[in-house]
Amino acid sequence: MSENITTIPDNTGNELRRKKMLIGLAGVVGVTALASAAYWFLYGSHFVSTDNAYAAVEIAQVTPSVGGTISEVRVTDTQTVKKGDVLVVIDPTDAKLALAQAEADLGRAIRRVKGYVATDSGLAAQIAARQADEQRAQAQQSAAEADFERAKIDLQRREALAKSGSVSGDELTRAQNAFAAAQANLAAARAAAAQARANRNAAAGSKEANAVLIANTTEETNPEVALARARRDQAAVDLERTVIRAPVDGIVAKRQVQLGQRVQAGTPLLTVVPVQEMHVDANFKEVQLENVRPGQPVTLKADIYGGSVTYHGTVEGFSAGSGAAFSAIPAQNATGNWIKVVQRLPIRIKLDPAELQAKPLKVGLSMTAKIDTRSKN
Repeated sequence: MSENITTIPDNTGNELRRKKMLIGLAGVVGVTALASAAYWFLYGSHFVSTDNAYAAVEIAQVTPSVGGTISEVRVTDTQTVKKGDVLVVIDPTDAKLALAQAEADLGRAIRRVKGYVATDSGLAAQIAARQADEQRAQAQQSAAEADFERAKIDLQRREALAKSGSVSGDELTRAQNAFAAAQANLAAARAAAAQARANRNAAAGSKEANAVLIANTTEETNPEVALARARRDQAAVDLERTVIRAPVDGIVAKRQVQLGQRVQAGTPLLTVVPVQEMHVDANFKEVQLENVRPGQPVTLKADIYGGSVTYHGTVEGFSAGSGAAFSAIPAQNATGNWIKVVQRLPIRIKLDPAELQAKPLKVGLSMTAKIDTRSKN
């Protein structure tokens, strides 16, 4: 009689191997997690980065200080210029005429002031003459008064004698006529003395009025001459300003001016971009900025060069507000349907000039920025 014996497979070895694999995997995961945590706490947590960063620069907008017709345009877009290079020339005809007129006005003012000085001397002599006239008139008045008194006494005597018949009527009449003449002469002498006194006062007043125009000044410092000279200098400056020069080194952009165009003072003509002074505006989330301070080192990469070029810079400062706060339509956070959104704050980063010169950037190019926050400046 045969017996069927069923063999039960032994899975103990497989289970042991599976447990060893799971334990090993758990160990690898644990070590990896521990290494990642150590890396984060010891190194990674000290850096913050963003790809919301762009190259920027303080551009120089070129505008004329005087109006006129454009006679020359010497630059085009993308052209490199140096500080002081001639960009645009305004027709100087009007400015030259204005300068000639201002110079003529200055010469006339100088001559007018010299006339004031000469007039002052003439008025002093005139006052002396008027004083002499006044003294002569007073002497004539005194003589007229003496003649009047004598004629008056003679008339009184004749009238007294005429009552007794000692004086003829003809003699009395002559005495009366002499008295009337002396009285008239006295009135005329008094009027002449008053006129001489008035003439002296008028001359003195004219001298005082003229003296005010030259008091405490010289020919150079007289207000009329100073005003005319300032207008001449302004006209000279306006003539110089018909030649418009580059305010900084850079590249010409946004050229709007055309030959023959009539422009007014302040009209935008073109822009000069000083690419050698480029910086980066990096927009970090507000939750990343707890340990960011000015002066901390920054490494940057530009999309135009890929990852092959690394720029180095430092944090210069923080914007006064978030982009939302300065937007054309600010967020209405007081409304009922409010949703909190993490804000971004622009940070200005200064680039290394040597690296920027070796690998130039243009305004608006995309960048990535990584700040080392280990320095607590």
